[in-house]
Amino acid sequence: MNLPLSKYWRIFRVSLIERMVYRGDFLLGTLFRFLPMVTTILLWHAIYAGSGKTELGSTAQYNLDQMVSYLLLVHISRMFSSMPGLAGGIARSIRDGSLKKYLLQPIDMLGYLLTYRLAHKTAYIVTAALPYGILFFLCSGYFHLGHLDAVTVLAYIVSLLLAFVLGFYFESCIGCLGFWILEVTSLLYVVNTLNFFVSGHMFPLDLLSPFWATLLKSLPFSYLAYFPAAVFLGQVRGEALIWGLAVEVAWCVTFFILSRTLYRIGLHRYSAFGG
Repeated sequence: MNLPLSKYWRIFRVSLIERMVYRGDFLLGTLFRFLPMVTTILLWHAIYAGSGKTELGSTAQYNLDQMVSYLLLVHISRMFSSMPGLAGGIARSIRDGSLKKYLLQPIDMLGYLLTYRLAHKTAYIVTAALPYGILFFLCSGYFHLGHLDAVTVLAYIVSLLLAFVLGFYFESCIGCLGFWILEVTSLLYVVNTLNFFVSGHMFPLDLLSPFWATLLKSLPFSYLAYFPAAVFLGQVRGEALIWGLAVEVAWCVTFFILSRTLYRIGLHRYSAFGG
């Protein structure tokens, strides 16, 4: 990046103002996003009732309250890590030639998009705070917070911030494949579908056999949904917590370097048609 930090701050402010214009849309979208959660809670009530067990899991045990709490917390994880439209937008800029505006102006594309996403997430979190607060208040009976301490809360916040960084650069890598692939939509659909299942979005990875649970927890997908929620619930503690955060940082650095490398190499073969 070759822009002074002050210019990125101006980009953040302008982007934030732009996104806050649509705060009503954010609020309505958030409300409708909660509706499937009702069905999910009823489904897990039926699963526990049908199993005749009070706890489920192989590498860690979840009772019904912990399961519902986990599924609610996954929404927070995805709020930070999901980057809708990022990869497709990068690929589209490459394909239609609009990428050249970043080459003609003193601005780094990935730096600009990172700042824009920061503004988008800030607007979304502020707008969604009220409906999420109401939802968690109504479901407060499922949460048992006796295990929470300052270290756990701090680790949870750090894991969420790292999830944002990881989600951004992971999607950026897919978008930069547009230098070599004409259309990344199909690839993006496959990756997002896979991500939905192996990130722990549907259920805690601890429900799987030890082999599969350990394997999936080591992949970057788990840090987009499972890991922050598990940290908050106290399922990851001590050395496992330190190791988990270290691995998450390592994945962030890996995808940061990979995205910058793909972007730099891709520019050498970019023809800048259209735009």
